[in-house]
Amino acid sequence: METNLASAPRDLAASSGPPFEPDRRSPLDRILSIITDVRAGEGFGAVLLTADLTVLLGGYYLLKTVRESLILAQGGAEVKAYSSAAQAILLFGVVPVYGWIATRMNRNQLLRWTSIFFASNLLIFAYLGSRGVREAVPYFIWVGIFNVFTVAQLWAFATDLYTEAQGKRLFPMLGVGASVGAVGGAWIAGKLIEPLGPYKVMLIAAAALCLCAALSRWAGHVISAREGEREKKKDTETLGPRGGFQLLISDPYLRLIALLTILLNIVSLSGDFIVGKLVINHANEVVGLGKQFLAARGAYIGAYYANYYAWTNLVSFVIQAFLVSRIFKYIGVRGSLFILPALSFATFGVILVHPILSVVRNLKIAENGTNYSLQNTIRNALLLPTSREAKYKAKAAIETFCVRLGDVLQAGIIFLGTRLHASLTWFATITLGFTALWVLVAGALYREHCKTSQEC
Repeated sequence: METNLASAPRDLAASSGPPFEPDRRSPLDRILSIITDVRAGEGFGAVLLTADLTVLLGGYYLLKTVRESLILAQGGAEVKAYSSAAQAILLFGVVPVYGWIATRMNRNQLLRWTSIFFASNLLIFAYLGSRGVREAVPYFIWVGIFNVFTVAQLWAFATDLYTEAQGKRLFPMLGVGASVGAVGGAWIAGKLIEPLGPYKVMLIAAAALCLCAALSRWAGHVISAREGEREKKKDTETLGPRGGFQLLISDPYLRLIALLTILLNIVSLSGDFIVGKLVINHANEVVGLGKQFLAARGAYIGAYYANYYAWTNLVSFVIQAFLVSRIFKYIGVRGSLFILPALSFATFGVILVHPILSVVRNLKIAENGTNYSLQNTIRNALLLPTSREAKYKAKAAIETFCVRLGDVLQAGIIFLGTRLHASLTWFATITLGFTALWVLVAGALYREHCKTSQEC
């Protein structure tokens, strides 16, 4: 049998598979691949956005610590509860104003001027507070608005910079930055609040906001340059005229995200309330009920929650750093919608059957850790296949008004249950009903996401 020698090299090359492609990733890209799949040239821009989120969340936790010290010293716990309700009312008017501003600025101007605006507010608060003005209530309301707007806006910026496929791969890494900022900011605040006082801490946070504005501009330039002319064009484009609430009303996909956000807050905060009641009962049993044990009970509860929050933050970080990208890779953003409600079912099922604090505590740590890591990344990734107007304006409405509406509704449930002298079993039953509704909404969102996403 004759052999065609001329074709042998070509046949050999074909049988050996596709030609070898060199790994063009930089050392930074390869290091970041420990957390998630980072492609060639993506690393530096992702690091800048991650650092931006770290500084922003760190600054927020500085301000949150100041908020608690002022509101509890100048107002008390009742005033704190009323101020939370006032936030929801004010946000109903603030969201349209933000939409109006966003229509008249490109994305770089929007991020820069909102950061400068909030930093200037802090200078005013620090000046007035240092001169004895009692500003706890307006500052408390301001921090709530600042937090949801700035964090939502930065995530919106990320969804605008990245394609859906890129966001699915890189958002887990950005979430690590948010987790590090939250933990680091809380730690730094604990070290600074006593020696410096609340008003100097405000000034440090104002400087952090200015740094965030610079990091956002730098990250946008680096990522736009890599993505080419189409992405650079967005730097000068303004958004459409429709406001955040108009977008929510007109788009069923956005309405489902908003409803999911409200239900998530109701269920999560109800769980926190039940854990709080169990901890109080446990402290009464361990320390005692008498007035002479009041200080000891307070110390016991404080130590318990310090450990509880430490474990929650650790679990959140581990999930964000090592699991979120793998979960997205194997079951996608859409399939991940059902993980947190499954944990909530387990938590409230245990409370309903046999509310043992140690078991409920572990389940709630897993639930909150998943919420702060995986679920938070899901909420941002869900906006990737939407319009630019939705990414900025609708997201702002969802992360501000809808989040606070969930807070108010959950407070109403607690108020009603307390008036009825309801047991923990009653609260668990009601919350299980909301969790079931959450699963139904997640199912509807699964189907809507499939219509718009590249995952299908």
